[in-house]
Amino acid sequence: MKIYTIGFTKKPASRFFGALKNSDAKRLVDVRLNTKSQLAGFAKRDDLAFFLEELRDVNLEYVHIPELAPTQEILRDYRKRTIGWKTYERKFLELMQERRIERTVPKDILDDGCLLCSEHEPTHCHRRLVVEYLQERWGDVEVHHLGLGEEQVSE
Repeated sequence: MKIYTIGFTKKPASRFFGALKNSDAKRLVDVRLNTKSQLAGFAKRDDLAFFLEELRDVNLEYVHIPELAPTQEILRDYRKRTIGWKTYERKFLELMQERRIERTVPKDILDDGCLLCSEHEPTHCHRRLVVEYLQERWGDVEVHHLGLGEEQVSE
């Protein structure tokens, strides 16, 4: 199984959609809690769905899976620096365990899917935590982080 990830910040639309086009991803899986923020620019939920439909050469469907996003409380505390990354990571991992995402999120939606979040790099982003969590539980998950210049792959 291959799962791709991408963040939209620090990327012009051409680089973002180019990275998606050059991957083998079949769907863009939005794992953000807030999909309509004005700060998202071209990556607002309705705009992304439109662009993916209009850009025939990209040929990806759009799916939003909020179960793969942190809670508003976890996200707020991290953004306000009430908690650091290690605490955010622990709380989000506990949340995924409580939600039992390895059982509740269909594998066929994530197989050849590309997890979308805002963070430029996956290092301090929950999309990385999602794929690592699923790697541990499902095994045989190959991860490709897109849009960083050189593609990063982990197995």
